[in-house]
Amino acid sequence: MAVYSASKSSVDLAIDPLITCRLCLMECPLLEMYELHDCKCLYCETCVKQYLNVSITEGNILAITCPDAQCRKQGKMEAKEIEKLVEPSLFDRYRRLRFQREVDLDPNRTFCPEAGCDTVCHVCSSASGETQRPAPVQCPTCGLQFCSVCKTKWHGTQTCDEHIKGSENDVGIPFSSAEDAKIKRCPVCHVPIERNDGCAQMMCKRCKHVFCWYCLASLDDDFLLRHYDKGPCKNKLGHSRASVIWHRTQVVGIFAGFGVLLLVASPFLLLAAPCILCCKCKVCKCCDEDDGDGLAS
Repeated sequence: MAVYSASKSSVDLAIDPLITCRLCLMECPLLEMYELHDCKCLYCETCVKQYLNVSITEGNILAITCPDAQCRKQGKMEAKEIEKLVEPSLFDRYRRLRFQREVDLDPNRTFCPEAGCDTVCHVCSSASGETQRPAPVQCPTCGLQFCSVCKTKWHGTQTCDEHIKGSENDVGIPFSSAEDAKIKRCPVCHVPIERNDGCAQMMCKRCKHVFCWYCLASLDDDFLLRHYDKGPCKNKLGHSRASVIWHRTQVVGIFAGFGVLLLVASPFLLLAAPCILCCKCKVCKCCDEDDGDGLAS
């Protein structure tokens, strides 16, 4: 009996289970798979490294999430995990780009625009919910005084648009809410955004900020798009009334559906919990008995 048990365990150890990678769809041994720390999803290590290489090379570094778009947790890959999977030179690029993005999106910090000066300067931000107002910023390293919004030399009482139009740096990208402008800047990170036609609800690809194209007001918390029901932007969303009502019905339906699902599932989970624990205890007990039999033989 002892010989049989030993030979069986040897066979089990010799069989290396194959797992299908959801990225390349290849079957790989478990030893070649990589488990993400946050969401515990499994992919072959080659695919994970390639995914990181592409993300960092293209500059998508603010939130490197699980490659699976259907991952429920959308696990995030932290710097320590990324460092172990990529080359040192690529990880240096990741840290540098991440720091630059963090400064760009921070209303209280900005880089000095002087050529060759990479000093991070402090900016006095405006009240929350308001569009950032131009303010003079003094670089502590080179002494340059520049505007916190358009990043050119401080222009005093002039607006950013007036100053740029009157200078050689005019590129036709306004900072104000001129309705006839084809290109405007994101109110948060100031990246240029072009709108051809269609919906007036805009999302910046860089910082994911959602805002109104006409007045640049924030729409991050306006799930029902009530902004277009009144004020100067009334009925300017670019969609028919029926489509707006359908959108609101979908949003409300999603939240209501989650609420109903939670209410319906809660009693069943409470009733099933003792059974699950009982089954688990029985399985553990059976395993203990099997181990005892093996030792006895």
